[in-house]
Amino acid sequence: MVAETKKIKTALVSVFHKDGLDELLKKLNDEGVHFLSTGGTQKFIEEQGYECQAVEELTTYPSILGGRVKTLHPKVFGGILARRDNEGDKEQMAKYEIPEIDLVIVDLYPFEQTVASGASEQDIIEKIDIGGISLIRAAAKNFKDVVIVASKAEYPVLLDIINRKGAQTDLEDRRMLATRAFGVSSHYDTAIHDWFLSPLS
Repeated sequence: MVAETKKIKTALVSVFHKDGLDELLKKLNDEGVHFLSTGGTQKFIEEQGYECQAVEELTTYPSILGGRVKTLHPKVFGGILARRDNEGDKEQMAKYEIPEIDLVIVDLYPFEQTVASGASEQDIIEKIDIGGISLIRAAAKNFKDVVIVASKAEYPVLLDIINRKGAQTDLEDRRMLATRAFGVSSHYDTAIHDWFLSPLS
């Protein structure tokens, strides 16, 4: 059972909606968790008074293509998908200087709200999240080692866990959050699929 309890040391935070995030950040910071982030989320974290490493500093690549590519990099996804008990994975992490990422907090672009607002097709397409949905799937896939918070609705769920246990989770916690995460990604992809099926106006 001890091996199933994992301590959160590094968190990647990349969210669209910042509301409700401050309380969770405070608790994680109090627990000594190191933050990694991009763009507006990084600025928000630093405005709360916490240190935050830019993903660009880790990857040595800037955000490119108008923000379409920010987190899609082996140093990010390697840090999420690496199996902590796999010697080959550990050797490659050391070789390529890939840090372990123990917690991923994501809040996807508001696709459904953008469609409902009557936005143009181009604006709607830009709200199809790529990096965020990939982060969710990667972290949820590796729930044995990684915690995934896939929407702002999950912020209080993780906060409750941390309030009770500190910055550590049991396998049961991580599997529960992974289940919720795949629910978020499934709903999101269904909304996109439904939009593509609808006739062009």
